[in-house]
Amino acid sequence: MLAISAAPVIAVVNQKGGVGKTTTAINLGAALAEVGHPTLLIDLDPQANSTSGLGLDPARARLSVYHLLTGEATIEQVAQPTGVAGLTLVPSHIDLAGAEIELAGEQERESLLRKALAGTPDGIQIVIIDCPPSLGLLTLNALVAATSMLIPTQCEYFALEGLRHLMYTHQLVRSRLNPRLAIAGILMTQFDARTTLAWDVLQSVRRSHPHHVLDTLIPRNVRLSEAPSHGKSVIEYDPTCRGAAAYRALAKELLER
Repeated sequence: MLAISAAPVIAVVNQKGGVGKTTTAINLGAALAEVGHPTLLIDLDPQANSTSGLGLDPARARLSVYHLLTGEATIEQVAQPTGVAGLTLVPSHIDLAGAEIELAGEQERESLLRKALAGTPDGIQIVIIDCPPSLGLLTLNALVAATSMLIPTQCEYFALEGLRHLMYTHQLVRSRLNPRLAIAGILMTQFDARTTLAWDVLQSVRRSHPHHVLDTLIPRNVRLSEAPSHGKSVIEYDPTCRGAAAYRALAKELLER
């Protein structure tokens, strides 16, 4: 039987791109660390946006999540400190793009990350996984390793269709590979309270998934968009902005659940 990480593992997942997965992974991790919960962020996306968004150059990483999945390195060897006290990063690399093909022949290939997380350092209280915008082998590894799914969802009409696919995937993973996988919540992102569209989509998602939509709404906020270009979380970049306040509220809501 596979060993399980003692820390809760949150997979930030949505097969649709541009919904705020990386923004959420970085800033939720920073907000959790800020309130005293040492957090490990795993960048599982070959685009490596969480890595560059926290000020690390993916091309310069000697070891990355790729080496973690292949068993060539442990978390302690791969993890790097970030500019946020208490937030540690397992960086990604472009090499990860070929991992789905390379690892396809491995035994228990969907459980590689779960095995690796058995070596999570004792001081880590929460693990966050930034998933790629697909439902391939990398995302499947995240879902098998996770204790819960956090689903960022953009306030647009295509949101419900994407959620249906994710809920079906959740049921499949629970029934076949990871019965402990819960839903941490559906997080509405890029919310513009001035528009009727945003409120309509929010109400539609709440009607369809009444038990899963989080109270916290992530607003459209220019500071959230600017922060990654400076290699910082919004908590560091502009701690008083609306985006920072929203991610602090999200951290509080998830800790209370």
